[in-house]
Amino acid sequence: MNTFPNENSDIKVSVIVLTYNHEKFIRKTLDSILSQQVNFKFEVIVGDDASPDSTADIIREYYAKYPDIIVPMLHEKNLGGFGKANTLAALAIAKGKYIAPMDGDDYWTSDHKLQKLADFLDQNPDFVACFHNAEIIFDDDSHPNQFVNAPDQKEIVTVEDFIGEDEVWFIATSAILFRNGVITHYPQWFHESKSGDIPRYILLGKGGTKFKYINETMSVYRKNRNSGMSFTDGYKDVEFLQNRIGMYRGIDQELDYKFHETLNKNIARYYRMMLDSKQFVGKYFKQMPTAITYLRLAKPSREIQREIIREYIFPKWLSNLYSFFALLPHRLKN
Repeated sequence: MNTFPNENSDIKVSVIVLTYNHEKFIRKTLDSILSQQVNFKFEVIVGDDASPDSTADIIREYYAKYPDIIVPMLHEKNLGGFGKANTLAALAIAKGKYIAPMDGDDYWTSDHKLQKLADFLDQNPDFVACFHNAEIIFDDDSHPNQFVNAPDQKEIVTVEDFIGEDEVWFIATSAILFRNGVITHYPQWFHESKSGDIPRYILLGKGGTKFKYINETMSVYRKNRNSGMSFTDGYKDVEFLQNRIGMYRGIDQELDYKFHETLNKNIARYYRMMLDSKQFVGKYFKQMPTAITYLRLAKPSREIQREIIREYIFPKWLSNLYSFFALLPHRLKN
């Protein structure tokens, strides 16, 4: 296991809080971190990606109160890259042995969270990370509250558990603690991906390392439409779907194609969704090649094959048009 970058640091945990337009939430986030009861020193790096609201002012306020804990990183211009550049800038200055990531609209619900997770990693050097359950709340009440992890969540997780024919995600950003310095290189597909969690877990686990699940709910993953970090997954949007395809192709290469067939079926799902995306609906010459790619990757049942061919490759209007021109010479003779 790699050691963390600064062997001489007396900081055990670097909490990295990433903010953008979080003025309504950031106080609760920071308060939940500052209330942690621990027997070690920790820092809170708050990276604000040039929020146009008052988020940066609130961060300055907390820094004035807690200058020995809060490390403000206030960017004058938005760094772009779906928040990745902000993340990497914060990681670059992190002094802790362990990293606890947070989005600026989430918060912890247990004052003992950091102590419990840090104790586990201290006592189990063969684990790269540990994580707990998180409650998902929807600020617009569009869905009932739910939990990220099911009751049958595996206790010991490896990279293989993040691979499936569907998208696999079961660790909230606010729920994980991982060893600093394990990821030494961030490939291009990581930078290009709109997702932050999935690529991070792949890179943490790709060397055969283990994650430990602690069966307690100790944080809230907040979904809101105006904070800038949630509700970004548009499954009717071609740009988002193409981004997911690129991410999983990158993961396939990163893992030396060990899970190629499984990942191809996952990628095929996004081609299937693309057929009904807002940019493709009613546009035959966009849908037809996409449908062929879906069939090649998914290898679906004959029933589904016939449905895709009928709807997107040889639809009724095209069949009628073909029949019209096929019969036209006979009609002209008559």
